[in-house]
Amino acid sequence: MIPVFKPAYDHEEYEALKPVLESGWIGLGPRTEEFEKQFAKYIGVQYAVGLNSCTAALHLAYHVMSVEGREVITTPITFVSTNHAILYNDGVPVFCDVTPDTVNINADEIEKLISKKTGAITVVHYGGHACDMDKVLALAKQYNLKVIEDTAHGCGGEYKGKKLGSIGDVGCFSFHAVKNLAVGEGGMITTNDKDIYERLRKLRWLGISKGTWQREKAGKKYDWQYDVEEVGFKCHMHDISAAIGLVQLKKLDRLNARRREIADVYREGLKDLPWIETPVEHAYTRCSFHNYVIKLEKRDDLNLFLQERGISTGVHYYPNHLYGVYKPYYRKLPVAESIWKKLLTLPLYPDLMQPDIRKILDLIHEFGDKFYK
Repeated sequence: MIPVFKPAYDHEEYEALKPVLESGWIGLGPRTEEFEKQFAKYIGVQYAVGLNSCTAALHLAYHVMSVEGREVITTPITFVSTNHAILYNDGVPVFCDVTPDTVNINADEIEKLISKKTGAITVVHYGGHACDMDKVLALAKQYNLKVIEDTAHGCGGEYKGKKLGSIGDVGCFSFHAVKNLAVGEGGMITTNDKDIYERLRKLRWLGISKGTWQREKAGKKYDWQYDVEEVGFKCHMHDISAAIGLVQLKKLDRLNARRREIADVYREGLKDLPWIETPVEHAYTRCSFHNYVIKLEKRDDLNLFLQERGISTGVHYYPNHLYGVYKPYYRKLPVAESIWKKLLTLPLYPDLMQPDIRKILDLIHEFGDKFYK
């Protein structure tokens, strides 16, 4: 099967692991610290905190934004982590409809959802295409709200020349195995707020004031003493993931450029099919092309047709507000409730070869000849 996603690794990732394994220090340590510094520099922020997942990043982000008992305006078209993390913090998700072209949160719909209980706005840069951040930031400033960027899809993407994850109060990144920067499992929070940064460093390691590596490098001998200043969590990154991440970070722009090339081939190959809507890219963004999602009425038929011929596809995503767990927060969202039935994710990853791309396109055309003529 041609998969939907696949990480792009070579000998460099293997070589990067050897000194970590040989050092005997594979937990939260020097590689994680280096990765945090290099990642913050790349994104264009002052601080970055390495974690074990984007879910953890979102969890901590809402925690430091104090959303307990408050409302968070959010999108339904996302992986459930985005909204589960609101519930982890006893917040109230308020679902906003999406735009039909980008499937991002509809910034023009946000203001009518703001109430005295609203504490934050969460944006998800779907597929790596930036949300309309000027409108979001203007509302946040007007109503004194925090902005959380869920940048799980957007690593390396841009909004008006700024890297995604550098625009809101915090940015939350995923380094899951299928993401643009893939370490297997991992995440990062970025921010320019020193107080938030220092608190996040403690929260990721059970609220402990000084982590093991910090204590190790502080003096000639291991300093065991530390304080526990608040109840934290255990969700830090470790040096094995960070070692892979440092290599992947160096390759990120090149790998994203390859994703763009594949997206261009798809767009060109599908442009003459009136029954398919291909992804847009507005002038204000440079998409990271985490995925390539087409829209069509016979979505399930094409999914099965390609699967039977050795090509995997996916659906990203089932609207969160329709899941049973979110029944208490349901509100009618006409665009989200109709558009998800048309979404189909085609294979997209840097090592996807031209013959496989050609096969995918030929089979889609064959499907069109069978079902649309």
